[in-house]
Amino acid sequence: MRVAYLVNQYPKTSHTFIRREIQALERAGVEVMRISLRGWDGELVDDDDVIERKKTRYVLKAGSPTLIFSALRKIFTRPVHFVRGLLLALRMGWRAERPLPVHIIYLLEACLIQEWLELQKIQHLHAHFGTNSAEVAMLVHVLGGPSWSFTVHGPEEFDKPRFIGLAEKVRRSSFVVAISSYGRSQLFRLVEPRYWSKIQVVRCGLERAFFETPSKTKPSIPRFICVGRLCEQKGQLLLLKAAARLKSNGANFELVLAGDGEMRKDVEEFILNERLGSTVRITGWIDGSQVRKEILDATALVLPSLAEGLPVVIMEAMALRTPIISTYVGGIPELVSNGAHGWLVPAGDVEALVQAMQVCLDYPDEALREMGHSARKSALCFHNVENEAKKIWRLFEGSIKASVSERG
Repeated sequence: MRVAYLVNQYPKTSHTFIRREIQALERAGVEVMRISLRGWDGELVDDDDVIERKKTRYVLKAGSPTLIFSALRKIFTRPVHFVRGLLLALRMGWRAERPLPVHIIYLLEACLIQEWLELQKIQHLHAHFGTNSAEVAMLVHVLGGPSWSFTVHGPEEFDKPRFIGLAEKVRRSSFVVAISSYGRSQLFRLVEPRYWSKIQVVRCGLERAFFETPSKTKPSIPRFICVGRLCEQKGQLLLLKAAARLKSNGANFELVLAGDGEMRKDVEEFILNERLGSTVRITGWIDGSQVRKEILDATALVLPSLAEGLPVVIMEAMALRTPIISTYVGGIPELVSNGAHGWLVPAGDVEALVQAMQVCLDYPDEALREMGHSARKSALCFHNVENEAKKIWRLFEGSIKASVSERG
């Protein structure tokens, strides 16, 4: 089986779950071609991502002349297909999030990708995220490319479904992957019931390193860790407010913010103004092994998200026997059982977050260890990357067979 993966930017520090899925498919015998629209010069901190970059073809790297010449070839060799693609691009650009010329560029990108896939005899194209990469994959198919599908992660896709034409993409695809039951339910809302059967749940998986991790050791000072992009949806400013409240109440703890992002300046200003410099540490972007070490050294992972799909870092922390403090948002309650794997609080409720963190600080050591073991058992059961890869492998196989049957 020969498939291609299409991502807007690959590899990327915050998208290790895509790399895991691709590598698991390859271990299962699938040949995977990696295609990314951009990202050939982005900063990487993980050696595995550096290796992945060398395996990836970049659509925009060659510049606009290559895209234009590819489109001209399509006009002369497959005029009907090109017109169909142009009409679809115009339709997707009507009242869309991005202006119409951007959708024409998507069409040009699709022309080049379709040529690559034909040369490599690719049987199926799969995109990650329901945004521009899914639109390009859809256009590739209209231009004469293979069957196609895409994975929806959220929450961004669910914030603006009409402006990215998400329902149209679901209707036109061979199948759609949701990474949680919550995600599937949101897709059900967008399309008619006759399309529901093509929406399947395939969860993000954990790599083998998480199955072989040593036991946790108790930190000398209770330590919370929050892993993720520093952005509004992850709620780090709320976490810092809770930390300031806890500190004023006399609690002794440390807080590690592992990640970077557009809100780093705001985070640093808050730390300075609230005199949290001796309590809070920001690591910046770190590689997978460093993330695992930081989680193993922590008492609990805290993720006070305001919006989520299904946070991979929570399943990683659970696999590392680390209790979770998070919110009743998106697919999180599917991962974390309140009271068994940690504590869930209402999103945006600083006081509830303070209380949960204090309960964790006061929790007996043995009870925390039991909670961590229970979390690990659940994560490894539901998020084994090999098992999840088999699910999507079967979906690819069914789509390829259906496509061959339709073409006679």
